[in-house]
Amino acid sequence: MKFRRKKAAVQDIDISPLIDMVFILLIFFMVSSTFVKDMQLDLDRPGASSATKASSKVIRVYIDKYGDTYLDGQPIKVWAIQSKMRDLLRVSAEKSVLVVTDEGVTASKLVEVVDQCRLAGAKDVGVATEKEA
Repeated sequence: MKFRRKKAAVQDIDISPLIDMVFILLIFFMVSSTFVKDMQLDLDRPGASSATKASSKVIRVYIDKYGDTYLDGQPIKVWAIQSKMRDLLRVSAEKSVLVVTDEGVTASKLVEVVDQCRLAGAKDVGVATEKEA
């Protein structure tokens, strides 16, 4: 007596676990990515008609209406900006700095902060404004 083996039916590949893994990876990367947050200072920025959008990867220096400076969310003295900025620029892909000021900040304070940023090695130093219509 001969026994015949039945041929195994062709099985389809179930891709639903693959789709689940893709969604899990998508959620993981969305949650683990960093988002740029502006500091919660109440700044009344000056306006300019030639304003352009700044990159989100630039290092931001804030000057409030009292003349206090903030770098990386922490208060900092003007004379210490240069050393801290060198450390930040060393690891930054873009060598750009954006100075966000209040409208009432004196020009001498702004020039002093911009000068410290340039001495630290920043290639581009910009001043944040609001675009006027």
